[in-house]
Amino acid sequence: MADTVMAVTGGFGALGRAVTLAARQAGWETAAIDRAAGPSDLDDGILRIGGIDLADPASAARAMEAVVARFGRLDALVNVAGGFRWQTLADGPFEGWSELYAMNVLTAAAASRAALLFLAASGRGAIVNVGANGAVKAGAGMGAYAAAKAGVHRLTEALAEEWKGRVRVNAILPSILDTAANRAAMPKADPAAWVSPAEAAAAILFLAGEDASAITGALLPVTGRV
Repeated sequence: MADTVMAVTGGFGALGRAVTLAARQAGWETAAIDRAAGPSDLDDGILRIGGIDLADPASAARAMEAVVARFGRLDALVNVAGGFRWQTLADGPFEGWSELYAMNVLTAAAASRAALLFLAASGRGAIVNVGANGAVKAGAGMGAYAAAKAGVHRLTEALAEEWKGRVRVNAILPSILDTAANRAAMPKADPAAWVSPAEAAAAILFLAGEDASAITGALLPVTGRV
């Protein structure tokens, strides 16, 4: 049986990969879970679980069961899975609201629900969600996204109260992440001011680890130099 095991949803994306690799380097056994097919360039020691609809409770449960079947336990769940869309209320597709809610809130809720009993059994279980600093005060075109990420913030706080003393639940609130997609979307911006995936991953690993054993219900801003 492994000593410490972490499951990362959205594990094939830029931030998810950074978290998974940083966790491996820190000595965690790791599982990367994603809706996409698994990439071939992740460490062979990482359990890759692709094709998972994380907004579906049954699908999320199968993924968590596969992690425990492989490693014998689960100590931390990092909910990176999510999505972004810029759209105004007047001109954007109305279904975008429900789509962003499903991508951000329902994925975190379903994965957390599937993992809670395993995390509680570990004796040191932790959930770290990825919210957004942009949900603290939304800008133009950010209504649907900010509303969804605000839902992640409230889910974090509620779960922390519901499972206090059994599972710690916290979230990071990053500003703009320095990813290839964000550089392409904002070519005139200065990415040196943004948060690197490695920096966000470091904050996540802190909240997941024993050094944060007294912290639950926290929404930690990770805003770089913006």
